[in-house]
Amino acid sequence: MITFWQQEDRKVINRNEKELDTSLNTWVDVRSVTREDIRILEEEYHIEQEDILDILDQDELSRVEKEDNYTLIIMRLPVFIADNDISYFTLPVGIIIMEKKIITICWTDSEVLNDFSSNRIRSLSLNDFPAMVIRLLSRSDTVFLRYLKEINRRASTIQGELERSVKNNELLQLLNLQKSLEYFQTSLKGNQMLLEKLTRTKVLPLDEEDKDWLEDVNIDNRQALEMADTYSNILSGMTDTFASIISNNLNIVMKRLTSISLIMMVPTFIASFFGMNVPLPFENDGWMGVIIIGIICLLTATVTNFFLSDRRMSGESSSNRQKKKRTRHRINKTRKDQSK
Repeated sequence: MITFWQQEDRKVINRNEKELDTSLNTWVDVRSVTREDIRILEEEYHIEQEDILDILDQDELSRVEKEDNYTLIIMRLPVFIADNDISYFTLPVGIIIMEKKIITICWTDSEVLNDFSSNRIRSLSLNDFPAMVIRLLSRSDTVFLRYLKEINRRASTIQGELERSVKNNELLQLLNLQKSLEYFQTSLKGNQMLLEKLTRTKVLPLDEEDKDWLEDVNIDNRQALEMADTYSNILSGMTDTFASIISNNLNIVMKRLTSISLIMMVPTFIASFFGMNVPLPFENDGWMGVIIIGIICLLTATVTNFFLSDRRMSGESSSNRQKKKRTRHRINKTRKDQSK
């Protein structure tokens, strides 16, 4: 879908194509691109098909190019879609600068672009295209930082749930958050290289104020990148920790199952032994069956107590037992002193 915007009283106003004032600069906003939109961009605005397809490629990296009749800038924007398995991800947006037009192309909707079309950006002016590009980059960093904080809060919530009970759903959520952080890291690195190229080269005509502003955006982008790296490392450590906990729990379960198997072997062994052609002692005694069952129960209870002892199954180390012993000794000594 293609929409047209022009400046009026410090606001951008949506206008029909036939109502456009040719004396004013125009922002052509293209989102949810269709085949018809691609045809219009090629035939009416003379944009190379290769450039359009690059913009619509979800894996396209940030870059800037100077063509014959326009300047092409591709940057990556953060996106949040709650219904997706991976709610936080990034997508490319193409910015094409012409003499009287600036065209943005994005294959889906974006909060950053919505902020521009909803006049939530202060002092937005279509009379200064380089400044508008810098505002897009600046707003992108702001949304990146906010999404990173949301990801961190989600990870903390999931951590609390996993501490109570380790479930597959929470682990999958952690995995999806880890993927989101990796997408953010890659996109922020690409935007960082784009910012550095815009600073070094003269692709955009920047005045001193724009250069200072671009440097501030550069700092914000580096901050977002460092934050993404930090959160990614924390999340990786958290995932490894819970993987170790799951492995430890599995070992405990296997120990218990082994103990149960050994316990069940006692009556099975006795029954198997006397089930062979072996004469049974006291086989003519009516109470002998009860006595044998009692002996089996006693042996089973003894083996159960041996294998399922709290001290053995809890894996309590000797150092911990010594600490507890010293603590009890101090408590008893304190009580004796108080009684005196």
